[in-house]
Amino acid sequence: MILLAAKALLTLFVVMDPVGLAPVFVGLTGGRSPKEQRRTARRAVVVAGGVLFSFALFGPALLEYLGISLDAFRVAGGLLLFKIAVDMVFAHRERETDEEKAEASLREDISVFPLAIPLLAGPGAMTSVMILTAEARSVPGGLFVVLGAVVVVLLAAYVALMLSGHLARLLGRTGVNVVTRVLGVLLSALAVQYVADGVVDFLKQGLG
Repeated sequence: MILLAAKALLTLFVVMDPVGLAPVFVGLTGGRSPKEQRRTARRAVVVAGGVLFSFALFGPALLEYLGISLDAFRVAGGLLLFKIAVDMVFAHRERETDEEKAEASLREDISVFPLAIPLLAGPGAMTSVMILTAEARSVPGGLFVVLGAVVVVLLAAYVALMLSGHLARLLGRTGVNVVTRVLGVLLSALAVQYVADGVVDFLKQGLG
């Protein structure tokens, strides 16, 4: 259980990258009052939590309904996470398109889009939650461990958003880039492990 908790926390923290969200949040809410920023951050975290909880609770059942094996999802998810990791390492990570950015700047409420989706609960986070939940089936109380990890990382994200102004000034653009690149390297290793596990299990089933 401890290993599952550590893996879930590390995976979700790396994928969601709360520190990297700080300058984005400052850019989106810089002209708003502190009270409005708190309300926006709180709503974004709650919505993202609802999305990730839904994937954790119903994702494995959806895979089973569609006839997709966990091994296939591990490989596909690992490839997706590896692409995200490469973008993080080479500073090409874009969590939203130019059209989405333009739309966000025109919208009054940015908590759901783009903060909750895709910045907090993006494809990488959704994929990771589904894989972790499926793996947790073999661990007593594993589902609650994964859900707890989601809550902890979302709380960390909320704190990061609340301290975004201070973090952005303290780390600077260079500091944020360094943190993002380090997390990208860790994420790439996790992604390769997902792919390797999936391929090994495929081979075992074929030989069996």
